[in-house]
Amino acid sequence: MNLSIVDIAPVRAGSTATDAYEDTVELAQAAERLGYSRFWVAEHHGLADSIASTTPEVLISHLAAKTSEIRIGSGTVLLNHYSPFKVAETFASLDALAPDRIDLGLGRATGMPAADRALRSGVPRQQTSGNHAEKIEETARHLYGAFPDDHPYDDIVIPRSADGAPETWVLGSSPSSAEIAGELGLPYAFAAFIRPTVAEEAMARYHDHFEASEFDAGLDDPHSALAVNAACAETDREAARLRASSEAAYRRMRRGAFGPPPTVEEAVDELGGVPDPTPASLAPEEWPRAISGSPDTLASLLEGMTDAVGADEVIVQNLIEDPDDRIRSYELLAEGVGLSPR
Repeated sequence: MNLSIVDIAPVRAGSTATDAYEDTVELAQAAERLGYSRFWVAEHHGLADSIASTTPEVLISHLAAKTSEIRIGSGTVLLNHYSPFKVAETFASLDALAPDRIDLGLGRATGMPAADRALRSGVPRQQTSGNHAEKIEETARHLYGAFPDDHPYDDIVIPRSADGAPETWVLGSSPSSAEIAGELGLPYAFAAFIRPTVAEEAMARYHDHFEASEFDAGLDDPHSALAVNAACAETDREAARLRASSEAAYRRMRRGAFGPPPTVEEAVDELGGVPDPTPASLAPEEWPRAISGSPDTLASLLEGMTDAVGADEVIVQNLIEDPDDRIRSYELLAEGVGLSPR
């Protein structure tokens, strides 16, 4: 099983974005050492006292310089805020700096209304919505040099490496994003830590709508990843205790309360106790937003989940507050799944 990581650069209470970025670098280096395939960083705005991953393109450049083999990418770039050309140019430049190691994950989301307005400042109102599928296609065409000869953008030249272009993914948490990925012949990653019970429908939609890509670096066959929130420890009980941080963070988000991630002790107190261990098997309609277990338990769970929806890879997030515990969780998971250390 190919395992990857997506990180949000969480800012602990009393620390700064600098500290969070240092933690993210250490996690990326550990991921490379442990044999993880990809390390992605998220894009969130207006919450920098708790999430420092606001500009994935900046973090990607730094992380690529601090690692040597693992693929580095975005999970995701919020394309609703940006010009497809600018995104393509930025990630082509990153690919030229770190050839054949850059992933561009494209998605969309809204956040704090004030931050969304600030991101769109100066853009005419009639241009702020845009068609997501069209913007993804336009980004891919810039990256892969795939505009028709008579298109006004055909003569635009962007930075290139000898290896071609970044690997471009569509990311989402709905069947509509899956359909876009399938019709463009691009790889698809579903965020099961956002809408877990929709995973089966979305993955089925991806496969049903898949068409071989017209882009030179596109796909001939579907390729997908399942993104999950997972905490791993020596025992199922201890893993459930670590999962409490994710459970409490999700509960806070539902209340509109944002801030530094809760420690395990704070989370257990907020939840009224340690969460029950995740069952050894789960049907797709039973999937929770976060799972946990010992290395063997999680390996079995992830195998069952990917088999259920036909996913080819797993991308793991966790919201464990302590950086050392976070790295240890990924170490144990790598052992359970049988990754080959680099």
